Amino acid sequence: MDIRLHLLESFPALGSDGQRYKVCAYERLTLVPGSADDWEPTGVAEYRLEDGRHVEVSRDDAMRLPGSGVVLTRA
Repeated sequence: MDIRLHLLESFPALGSDGQRYKVCAYERLTLVPGSADDWEPTGVAEYRLEDGRHVEVSRDDAMRLPGSGVVLTRA
């Protein structure tokens, strides 16, 4: 399955480590079967830092950097 990310928004965040981060929210798009360039939304969102690192977002919208224990808060 071919997947493409479409930027929905970006926003500044403050980490529990005192660092400032830029979080980018993307929607996953998938290639329509039999099409050369028709992409449609999957309804799945993905969050990453500006440098590409993954951001985990829980059901209550809490954001964490996996493996680091850093919690992010929208600035």
